[in-house]
Amino acid sequence: MMKDRMNRHRVLYEQRQLPTFQNRMYTSRHEALTCPKGDVVLVEDLETGLIYNAAFDPTLMTYDEHYQNEQAHSPKFQAHLASVAEVVERGLGRSDLVEVGCGKGYFLEKLRNRGIGITGFDPAYEGDNPDIKKHYFQPGTGIRGKGIVLRHVLEHVQDPLSFLGQLKQANGGHGRIYIEVPCFDWICARNAWFDVFYEHVNYFRLTDFERMFGQVIESGRLFGGQYIYIVAELASLRAPTYQAAHAAAFPENFTSRIAVDLPQGRPAAVWGGASKGLIFTLLKNRAGQAIHTVIDINPAKQGQYLAATGVQVRSPKQALSELPSGSVIYVMNSNYLDEIRAMSNNAYEYIEVDHECAAAQKPDGEK
Repeated sequence: MMKDRMNRHRVLYEQRQLPTFQNRMYTSRHEALTCPKGDVVLVEDLETGLIYNAAFDPTLMTYDEHYQNEQAHSPKFQAHLASVAEVVERGLGRSDLVEVGCGKGYFLEKLRNRGIGITGFDPAYEGDNPDIKKHYFQPGTGIRGKGIVLRHVLEHVQDPLSFLGQLKQANGGHGRIYIEVPCFDWICARNAWFDVFYEHVNYFRLTDFERMFGQVIESGRLFGGQYIYIVAELASLRAPTYQAAHAAAFPENFTSRIAVDLPQGRPAAVWGGASKGLIFTLLKNRAGQAIHTVIDINPAKQGQYLAATGVQVRSPKQALSELPSGSVIYVMNSNYLDEIRAMSNNAYEYIEVDHECAAAQKPDGEK
């Protein structure tokens, strides 16, 4: 049985013992170093064409108050959310919307402030907004939406097609859905080895959604191409089938930049204590290139320790006061470069990690 199952897969990438939660913060270095870990075996399914971690174990995933993934502290990300709100309003309308997996409710509040009627569902929600229900969206809730918003949820769900089918059923089999997820094509085109996490079991391309929905109203790329989105009719959901023309073009030299030495003789810091920064720091440290300083603007992360690395996250003020002018700052997301330069008085050498890794890509890597 296992042999037959593996014959259905093409292995793309493997990485061992990554933290199960890259956005869970720890109060001590020891706790961070001994955090739960799991393996990544990224495969392309030769029946569905979908890409996922075949080694994923959902029993390792328990979201709690220590999980910190809020990005809205950045003006750049707020501008992104404003763009998303425009797509949602254009594609789903202004009333009777449902956001599934609304997290802390920031985006829901943003839509509310635009006069859009929306109800949120998230069992991990900790606030007191009566428009957010602290349970799953499922049949029997008594609420159905003209449109469903699903932002950065589907990459975390082990069986995405079944999950979408459950949402369709819960919504009476009709309505539109907005889906936003990270873009696997962007990861491949830029050799972004720091963008593959245990927490993300699925990796999507626009072609995947075009095969999953018979009627796609709108689709595109967001946030400098790092995210993709679609607006589709829920009633048109279908099982995707593998198409050789859309086979994953995974780069052979995906991890080549891990071994590139850090600048010698100068202190170096990573700016971004979230997913990208954690994986970058972890794999660099494993390659013998120790990084001791990680900076993040999110107050909930500051003073806490990154999973598996044991590195403490520091505020810009604290870290920069000890970082000599001319030191190297690794910018984990080039979308934030201008903000980072401004906050650090443009006093350092800034290396945009996604651009640096993309430089190692083959000439046809953008296909």
